Amino acid sequence: MKDHLRTSEWGLGLKGHVIIAGPCSAETPEQVEKVCLEMKEQNVIPSMFRAGIWKPRTRPGSFEGIGEDGLKWMEIVRNHLNIPITTEVGNTAHVELALKHKVDVLWIGARTTVNPFAVQEIAEALRGTDIPVMVKNPMNPDLQLWLGALERLHAVGINKLAAIHRGFSDAYDKRFRNKPNWSMPIHLKREWKGMEVINDPSHIVGKRDGILEISQRAINFGLDGLMIETHHDPDNAWSDAKQQVTPAQLKEILSKIDFKNTLDAEKPGEKLHDLRTAVDHLDDQLIDLLVERFSVIDQIGSHKRENKLTVFQSDRWKEVMDSRTDKGVKKGLSEKFMKELLFSIHEESVKRQEKQLRAGDPVNKNV
Repeated sequence: MKDHLRTSEWGLGLKGHVIIAGPCSAETPEQVEKVCLEMKEQNVIPSMFRAGIWKPRTRPGSFEGIGEDGLKWMEIVRNHLNIPITTEVGNTAHVELALKHKVDVLWIGARTTVNPFAVQEIAEALRGTDIPVMVKNPMNPDLQLWLGALERLHAVGINKLAAIHRGFSDAYDKRFRNKPNWSMPIHLKREWKGMEVINDPSHIVGKRDGILEISQRAINFGLDGLMIETHHDPDNAWSDAKQQVTPAQLKEILSKIDFKNTLDAEKPGEKLHDLRTAVDHLDDQLIDLLVERFSVIDQIGSHKRENKLTVFQSDRWKEVMDSRTDKGVKKGLSEKFMKELLFSIHEESVKRQEKQLRAGDPVNKNV
């Protein structure tokens, strides 16, 4: 799509999968130093050290970041770990202070990405600089909004760019803090060839349990790195305590991940291998989408059980079959294939809903 420099070309010594770790928020100089020292003791030195300085909160009154003093504490990271430092900026004042204190990499958060006016102001504040910028996906699954934020930065001369996949708000899915919607970062990489996407499992899961699983799935999907919130004492963290891990836990998570080469890292001459690997990634997405679909079907079955509704509703089935078949044919799929696919999905949906109804049937309860 557009020329830009990959992370390995940022001049920061980054290579392979980029691992970004550090606390959700910089709290005190002692906290920053303890995290650094434990990382050294555990021999788990990330590619970059992250720490929030300004924290956009949903409601006032909670901890909203330590402010500029936290930027001064980042020298502790340089002294102990000698790695690049990254923090979030949400407005032009943040940009000016981050540049003043020589932060190596900036990122734009999900709440800012959703606002093109705010992104444009940040982009103008960065015009003429050479600092790398990472952009988190917007809170809602809007690919054009995500691409647009990256394009605004590129338009003012920022060519050291990467994206961060932190999941999307979904009031109905209680499994995640932010639903991963894996197809979205894959589509971004297709739309902007060579754009690296770093996964943020901490914000997707919202708790320590599950970070390993999401991290591995991100690598399986061909994403280019991980951002994992890491604190020396997570349970007493001032923000997002449940989703932070200790340096020792970070080491264990990283040791268990099977890091794979991304498609972009494959040899260009191996065309058939590239295509087959792409199919493998797409099949993984199909399976994940089906799992998500049947999760919703289970909720529908539960609702029907509670409201004493029948499983099969012929009008709804005809509407789904006709509309989906027509949509598939218009996109180049055969009518026969679409009907066979939809029939199989419908059969599985009916079985799952019928199972839900039988579970609430008093006759079956007495058997």
